[in-house]
Amino acid sequence: MLPAVLTRHLGSTDTDVTVLGFGSASIGNLYAALDDESAFAAVDAAWSCGVRYFDTAPHYGLGLSEQRLGKALADRPREQYRISTKVGRLLVPNEAPTGSDLETAGFDVPDSLTRVRDYSRDGTLRSLESSLRRLDTDHVDIVYVHDPDDYLPEALAGAIPALIELRDQGVVGAIGAGMNFWRPLARIVEQADIDAVMLASRWTLIERSAQPLLDACVDRGVSVVVAAPFNSGLLAAPWPADGAYFDYAPAPAAVLAQARRLAEICLAHGTTLPHAALQFPLRHPAVASVVAGMRTADQVEADVRWVTHALPEELWDALG
Repeated sequence: MLPAVLTRHLGSTDTDVTVLGFGSASIGNLYAALDDESAFAAVDAAWSCGVRYFDTAPHYGLGLSEQRLGKALADRPREQYRISTKVGRLLVPNEAPTGSDLETAGFDVPDSLTRVRDYSRDGTLRSLESSLRRLDTDHVDIVYVHDPDDYLPEALAGAIPALIELRDQGVVGAIGAGMNFWRPLARIVEQADIDAVMLASRWTLIERSAQPLLDACVDRGVSVVVAAPFNSGLLAAPWPADGAYFDYAPAPAAVLAQARRLAEICLAHGTTLPHAALQFPLRHPAVASVVAGMRTADQVEADVRWVTHALPEELWDALG
C-alpha cells in the first residue's frame, strides 16, 4: 500500500486537491492511441493510490479525455474527488476533416470535430455545459480559462467574469486560468479575482523562469497548480537520453547537458531525476498540486511513490 496522498486548498476556497493530480491528456490519445481498457486502468490505479484530483479539457482528444474520465469515475462517490476542466475552446463540427487530429494538435483521434477559440461569456457557458455532458456529471469543481495568452482582453472581459459569477453562485468551487507562459498569468493574477493558476513547464527542476509569478501568487493568496513537471519528458527518466524532448521539441544540447548534471546529483544522493522533478514544484508555498500525465497504471504508481517519499534537504541544497 502506497502512502496517502496529501491535500491542499486552492486559494481561500473550500476546494481541496491532492498534491498529485491525474493529467488526463494522455487518456485523450495524446501522441498515440490508447484503448478504453488501458485508459480506465490508469484512472483506477490513480484512485487506488489515493489520487483524488483529475484534470481534463475539451482540447484533449477533441472531448475524448472528458468522456473517458467521466466513465472511469462514474461509480465513484462524487464528493470524494475533484475534477477540473477548461473553457476557451469550443468543439464544433469540422467542415474539412482529414481523418486525424494528430498533425493538427497531437491527438490520435478522428478530426470530425474542430476547436474554435471563444473566450466570451456565452462561449464560456456553452463550453462548460458541453463538458458536463461529456463528463456525465452535474458539476465540476475547478474551471480554468485555457491558453488565453493571445486573448487576454477577451478573457478578462468575458470568460473570467462569467466564471467569477458561477463561483459566487456556488456552481463551481474555484476558478482560474492555465497556460504555458507565466507573464500573461501574472497579469490575470494582478487584475482578476481568481483562486488558482495552472502553469505548465515553467516551474520545474530545470526551468524556473516563473519565480515572479509564484511570488505574486503568494502575495495575493492565489494557488499554483504546476503541470508538465517533467518538461515534455526530459526529466522523466533517471538519465536523459539523446533526443529527449524539452518544451515540446528535442532538447538543445546545453539543456540536455544541464539535465544530465541534475541527474548525476540525484544519483549521488541515492535518488533519481524524476523523483526530484516531481517533488520540486511542491516546495514553493504557492504550489498546491502537481499534475502529471499518467498513461499507464505503472506510471501512476511511480508518480505516487515519488511524490510521497521525502528527499533529504542535502539534495535540494545540491540541486540549487
